[in-house]
Amino acid sequence: MLMLTPSTFLYEQDEAGVGWITLNRPERLNALTFEVYRELTEMFAVLRTDDSVRVVVITGAGRAFCSGGDVRDIIGDLQTLDITGHLEFTRLTCALIRNMRQLPQPIIASLNGTVAGAGACIALAADLRVASEAARIAFLFVKVGLSGADMGACFLLPRFVGLARATELLTTGDFITAQEAERIGLYNRVVAADELEAATRELAAKLARGPAFALAMTKELLNRELEVSLDTALEWEAQAQALCLQHPDFREAYEAFTAKREPEFKQ
Repeated sequence: MLMLTPSTFLYEQDEAGVGWITLNRPERLNALTFEVYRELTEMFAVLRTDDSVRVVVITGAGRAFCSGGDVRDIIGDLQTLDITGHLEFTRLTCALIRNMRQLPQPIIASLNGTVAGAGACIALAADLRVASEAARIAFLFVKVGLSGADMGACFLLPRFVGLARATELLTTGDFITAQEAERIGLYNRVVAADELEAATRELAAKLARGPAFALAMTKELLNRELEVSLDTALEWEAQAQALCLQHPDFREAYEAFTAKREPEFKQ
């Protein structure tokens, strides 16, 4: 079970084995501070070894998912740092994305409102994105004189929406609507605001009932195959599938099928 008690966001685990992370600074549109970055990064590291958590959801309190770095608590302080301090900070932000992508369990970003800047990168690093109709999104970095290449955005975004559209989003920093984000493949699903929690819980519960080992293997191979040849990918997939064939979940699926019942994946 989880041994970390965060102070900068809420965490709870439901009976289905879904861990819920709620960014909880609604008065600041859930803007990130240095401490939020550190605790989120640590949280995703801890969750890697918690077998009781089968799926992770990250969402926000209030009317925003996350508005990015806090102007008062981060941006101002960054003005006083030298290049060493700036690099320490940017590596911290990238460590959060790395820990999210390395988490074996699926991550669902439940986007309840505005998704901006670093918040957009956190949403991008999740495996699936379910969004409220109010969840407009922007990669704002160039608007404040920073590179659009931040927190993995230049790596991940073109793979979701294509190079041309990623270039537009990262070089203009403009907001697009939730409906447009869904149309271009950035969001998986958009629902009415009052349906978001139910839609998220339904998807999370579905994944939580699934075979954890096979889902983790799928996520790992999706990550690893981004930059390899087809031959390499095919060999990796052959090895991964052979491991899954050896796993008890595979036999459970077969026995459930022959018995005409739902499988009960326990590992």
